[in-house]
Amino acid sequence: MPSLTRSERASPALFGQSEKKDLSARADWSAYASAYDLLSEHNPDYKALLRDFETFLTTIEPPELIYDIGGGTGNYTQIAARCCPDSEIRLVEPDAGMTGLAQAKLAGFENVSYQTCGLEGVDAKGKADLVICVHALYAMPSQEQRLGELRRLLRPGGWLYLIDLGRYMNVADWRGYLFRSLREKLGLLGALRVFWQGREIAKQNTSILNAQKKGVYWTHSAEEMAAAVTDAGFEIVRQESVYRGYSDLLVCRAAPLEPGREDRS
Repeated sequence: MPSLTRSERASPALFGQSEKKDLSARADWSAYASAYDLLSEHNPDYKALLRDFETFLTTIEPPELIYDIGGGTGNYTQIAARCCPDSEIRLVEPDAGMTGLAQAKLAGFENVSYQTCGLEGVDAKGKADLVICVHALYAMPSQEQRLGELRRLLRPGGWLYLIDLGRYMNVADWRGYLFRSLREKLGLLGALRVFWQGREIAKQNTSILNAQKKGVYWTHSAEEMAAAVTDAGFEIVRQESVYRGYSDLLVCRAAPLEPGREDRS
């Protein structure tokens, strides 16, 4: 397991690996779904990620086929559907609670379809122009294999927009940051009201931290993430630390697959 980072040592988020993994240490994503969109409304760093993605879409040719892997409640799919109205967009999310909220949110978009399954259940290869995968890879099993599956969804030259939580999720650090931001924006009572509404987020982020410590959820440095992405067959166009240093953002292009690679697990 990596040594503890700044995020683990820090002290009021609203929001590695051991030899024996305690698979009971996982977040309850359906419970998380009930309050998840408070992030997009009130977390300045989450909103910054959404803006970055929207800007990214203006720099590429309009995709014909887009996958949003681990698409959650559909925030990135919503941006893609609005900015790319002629694209076919497939939101892939294994949690039914998350998918239900996404379907309600995106009901006005006819170019979005839904698959309630994990990445390994997606039966399509080598056709997509863009794959989105935001804060989902770390919670999947066998990240090396999952990165290979992301590559196999894409045509050569297709884009991967990847953000992944790499460092320990320290809830107290996030609470202090968000409380200061909310108090400045909404005043003391408004900040306390949002914190009460978002109490499930804090609970599930504690579960994420516990799963990271037990090696159930993947933790990585920026260098380790870059190496894993490159090994999976991607060329990194842009990489930066985001989300207050907790996450890595990589914009990549799919290199041509080696002969026979698409058949390997």
